[in-house]
Amino acid sequence: MTPEPTPALAIQTLAEAARQASRRLATTTSAQRAAVLHLLAERLESQAPAILEANAEDVAAATDSLEASALQRLQLDGAKLAAMAQGVRAVAALPEPLNQVQLRRELDEGLELTRVTCPLGVLCVIFESRPDALIQISALALKSGNAVLLKGGSEASRSNAALLQVVQDALREAGLPAAAAQGLPDRAAVATLLQRPDLVDLVIPRGSNALVQSIQAATRIPVLGHAEGICHMVLDAAAETAMAVALVRDAKLQYPSACNAVETVLLHHQAAARLLPALVADLVPRGVELRGCPACRAIAPDLKAATEADWDAEYGMPVLALKVVADLDEALAHIRTHGSGHTEAIVTDDPDAAARFLAEVDAAGVFHNASTRFADGFRYGFGAEVGISTGRIHARGPVGLEGLLSYRYLLRGSGQRVEDYSGPSARPFKHLDRPLIP
Repeated sequence: MTPEPTPALAIQTLAEAARQASRRLATTTSAQRAAVLHLLAERLESQAPAILEANAEDVAAATDSLEASALQRLQLDGAKLAAMAQGVRAVAALPEPLNQVQLRRELDEGLELTRVTCPLGVLCVIFESRPDALIQISALALKSGNAVLLKGGSEASRSNAALLQVVQDALREAGLPAAAAQGLPDRAAVATLLQRPDLVDLVIPRGSNALVQSIQAATRIPVLGHAEGICHMVLDAAAETAMAVALVRDAKLQYPSACNAVETVLLHHQAAARLLPALVADLVPRGVELRGCPACRAIAPDLKAATEADWDAEYGMPVLALKVVADLDEALAHIRTHGSGHTEAIVTDDPDAAARFLAEVDAAGVFHNASTRFADGFRYGFGAEVGISTGRIHARGPVGLEGLLSYRYLLRGSGQRVEDYSGPSARPFKHLDRPLIP
């Protein structure tokens, strides 16, 4: 029997509590917010058996309904929990993000303007399959002084409930409102909040292309996210064979369902006869299905034929599209046409080719001689990430603390009036920039 949707009034009450909690968080000290995160990391470790038991129930219930890639994202184990605790401590150790002076300008004697960082307010985050995302998001939200409303996929309901309980217990133990991190009960609650820009300041969808597009179409609230993760790796004429093979293997197989896994490899025609057999020999025994263009199949006839649809596919599994290109110009044109603006990489020992690639590719991450899998907030040193943004406004790439901040202008005067700076005898402004001090 399908449960009744949560009434809109109840959702409003929940969101209003989050708004109140966000105001409290915005005035907390760095030490208070760090204390919550350290308590959270400790509880992830001490409550590991209960969390894993809840997750095992989710996995058992979803085994017959989820694809292998989604099931992999859903499943937790001791190593993942340990990594989650490590990530929370890494976030706690990051520099204090709030009330940082970005600009200090003397407009006139006794009239000083400063710009300081501040939280966004209330975040609404919708995510699928990955319960570890709940901890990453909560840690970054709390560190940056934001309240967060979380809606995970129903397939992870038990895992998410157990993890959210750990977050709220840490908040209570630290003397902060548990309403700073709350779960949304159903899709109806999300739909209600998407129409309430007075209650939610930023929506962050993490999941499929369909999920992100549906959220973007349903709200006037700013949405931060990426719709697709179609990542390319260009193997240039000057690509060293062993490095090229190792980087493709890592980018495809280290975590095939990740949004930063490589989906298409573009081979320079001068190196294709050398590189393609090496890729086939390395990847096929590891269970990768290779789909090649006609030029690829002329070199390796056993490859499955690639179709036009393959150039726009985000597989999320051990499938890789291969295409021979005439030169770097054609590779760049292919990326412009089929890339999603997520992460693009080139493997080459030619510094000119590398410099051109880094300068011309328009994506959130552009790499030289490195796996696309490095596109990650934790690996960038952000502690964690709330998601990946392929937009160009506010935040781009893995979004850590900076993407969850705004700023305020503070003006300290001594009785100045605008009329004194207007008219024929107007007093001039000094506009002198001063050193940035707290």
